[in-house]
Amino acid sequence: MSSKKFSLIISQPIGNFKKAIVVDSDKSISIRSFLIGSISQGISIAENILESEDVYSTINCLKSLGIKILKKKNKKYEIYGKGLGSLRVKNLRRLNLGNSGTLARLIIGILSTTPNIKIALSGDKSLNKRNMKKLIDLMNQFGAEFHPKNKFTFPLKIISSNYPVGINYQSGTSAQLKSAVILAGLNSYGETIINEKNYSRDHTEKMLSANKKTIKIVTTQKKSITVIGKNYLNKFKIRVPGDPSSAAFFTALTLLKSSSQLKIQNVGLNPTRIGFYLLLKKSGAKINFINIKNINNEKVGDIIVKSSKLKPINASKKYYLNTTDEYPILFVMSALINGVSNFYGIEDLSNKESDRVKEMQKVLKQIGISSIYKNKNLKIFGSNKKVLTQKNIKVPDLGDHRICMSASILALITGAKTQINNFETVNTSSPNFLKIIKNLGGKFEKK
Repeated sequence: MSSKKFSLIISQPIGNFKKAIVVDSDKSISIRSFLIGSISQGISIAENILESEDVYSTINCLKSLGIKILKKKNKKYEIYGKGLGSLRVKNLRRLNLGNSGTLARLIIGILSTTPNIKIALSGDKSLNKRNMKKLIDLMNQFGAEFHPKNKFTFPLKIISSNYPVGINYQSGTSAQLKSAVILAGLNSYGETIINEKNYSRDHTEKMLSANKKTIKIVTTQKKSITVIGKNYLNKFKIRVPGDPSSAAFFTALTLLKSSSQLKIQNVGLNPTRIGFYLLLKKSGAKINFINIKNINNEKVGDIIVKSSKLKPINASKKYYLNTTDEYPILFVMSALINGVSNFYGIEDLSNKESDRVKEMQKVLKQIGISSIYKNKNLKIFGSNKKVLTQKNIKVPDLGDHRICMSASILALITGAKTQINNFETVNTSSPNFLKIIKNLGGKFEKK
């Protein structure tokens, strides 16, 4: 499923609002549900799945690889798992990964140690630009090969290892690389050991944690994950919570809009995903988590947000791990807060759907906000002056959902006349984004 291209036009600010909303389901957990379900034994059930383009890409890839997936009703799916090493390419020549970096890295983890895999991999224009060198180097250690040699962007051909052996890995900032290593380790001989100094997103290990013979997690000062290869994975039932990254945009809108209040219901509040909220609370944001419960090993609750007078944002490098997706909207917020905001250690933002630092600097420059990016750190000179409303904003075709969403929030707060091209890319992660904006009273047109 691919969306018809359109531009979003916004030319007036949103009014005040006081509402309760439900945001789109969590993309990270939705994608992992299908991937892990496909290599588990028996029928796994996933409810409240995000029905977005990245998730459809995941479903289509798995079906192409011989996995039966049935949609039972709205957002509920059955995944007929065949066990580890069961994916098959038969006469399949190419696997289309769409726009999804998560799907690309995780499915390559699975395919690298699945015997007799030889297949071409490619994505859309945006994914094909993203550097996969770190992933390729890791999968080489399991014995997988990628061709052409010394090429690190899609399209690529993967030849799996028929006799993969577990590796030792010192995990960095990327939860996707960590997950790829875990998934590759599941079908390797011996043990794969991952040492994690700083805790990155942990949905993969949480979903696998019921398989006590397969995965062992020790958390002391550092976290150690041991994957014991060639074991049986149990089927599971999961209900996916709301996506905290999708909720971040509506949180930002509420904080910046005077006399407004929002209750965002049933959002995933996994500690590795809430850096955005904790950071803003330090800057004076009125944000509270209520009704917190544990569902499928994940914290879930409601977020209460009220308009706030914010101080400049200072995000040390430690926030990067748990705030990765939210930096573009944080840059927008910084532009509209009087004073200088600082973001440290954000160099990995250059290898997202677009170079997010460079592209957001271009957006902010259009409304007269200056910024300096130097030595992996970004400084934004914010202003809440009304002069911003007299500017025009144009966002080119970037294929980056987070920049599209961030620019739309900027337009709704300032009323700056804005055209955001390629806005259909938001359907990769948040297909209900515009419906919620409309519900809050935002006005826009599609062109």
